Amino acid sequence: MKENVLNTDLTGKVAVVTGAGGVLCSVFSEVLARAGAKVALLDLNLEACQKVADRICQEGGIARAYACNVLDKQQCFQVADAVEDQLGKCDILINGAGGNHPAATTDKEVYEPGDLDGEVKSFFDLDEAGISFVFQLNFLGTLLPTQAFARQMMGRQGCSILNISSMNAYRPLTKIPAYSGAKAAVTNFTQWLAVHFSKEGIRVNAIAPGFFLTHQNAALLFGPDGKPTPRTDKILAATPMGRLGDAEKELAGAILFLLNERAAGFITGVCIPVDGGFSAYSGV
Repeated sequence: MKENVLNTDLTGKVAVVTGAGGVLCSVFSEVLARAGAKVALLDLNLEACQKVADRICQEGGIARAYACNVLDKQQCFQVADAVEDQLGKCDILINGAGGNHPAATTDKEVYEPGDLDGEVKSFFDLDEAGISFVFQLNFLGTLLPTQAFARQMMGRQGCSILNISSMNAYRPLTKIPAYSGAKAAVTNFTQWLAVHFSKEGIRVNAIAPGFFLTHQNAALLFGPDGKPTPRTDKILAATPMGRLGDAEKELAGAILFLLNERAAGFITGVCIPVDGGFSAYSGV
C-alpha cells in the first residue's frame, strides 16, 4: 500500500512559533507538537507562552517558552541561538506575531459629512505612531525573526517558513487601514522570500485566516443570549459557507498541509485563504 502523504509527521523537526502566547498561535504550537515537532514558543509575554508550553509537555510533547520581542533584532538573534542550543536548529518557522492598535483604527466604517469637525476619530485623526506600530509589528515583526532563524536553515533540506497573513490582505476591512495594509505587505513579503530562498530549498508560504471563533473573541461575536452581534451578522452574510471557522481543525489542517514535504513539497510563494469563501464573494 502506498504511503498516505497527507499524514504529516514532524518528528525530529524543530518548530519556532512567534506570538505563541496568543489564541491562534497557541493552537498552532500544540498542533505542531502533536505532529511530533519540538516547539519553541516565542512571545513578548513569557507567562502566556509558558502556559502553552506546559500544556504541551503535560501531553507528552517537547516545548520551551522564550521571551522575545519580535521588533528587537538583537533579542531575536539571541533567542535563535538559545533555541539552537536547547532544541536544535530551526526547521520550521511560523511568523504569527501581529495585531492591530486602537490609534490606527477609525471609529466609523465610512466617512460622512461633519466627521472632520466632530468628536469621532476619522481617517484624518489616525495617529502616525499607532500606524507605525501596526506596520512594524506585522511586517518588521515577520522580517526580523526570519533573519534570525532562516540562517539556521541554510544548506539544509526540508525547511519551511509559514507567515500568517489575513483576509485583510485581500479584502481590506473597514476601520483598520493600517492592519489591512500591513498584512498585504506580509503576503507580498512571503512571495519575495519564496523566490529569494528557492535555491536553498526553503519553502515560504502563508495562510490568510478568515473569521474564526475563539475564546478571546466569543464575547465580541455573540451576545449573552448566544445570538450573533450585528458585526457578526455582516461577517456571516459575507461568508458563503455561512459560519465561522474552527481554528484547531481548519487552520491546523492548512498549516499541516503546507508543512508536509511529501504533500506540498512543490508549493512555495502562495498564500492560502482559509475563509469559508469570504475572499471569493462579491456580495451579490
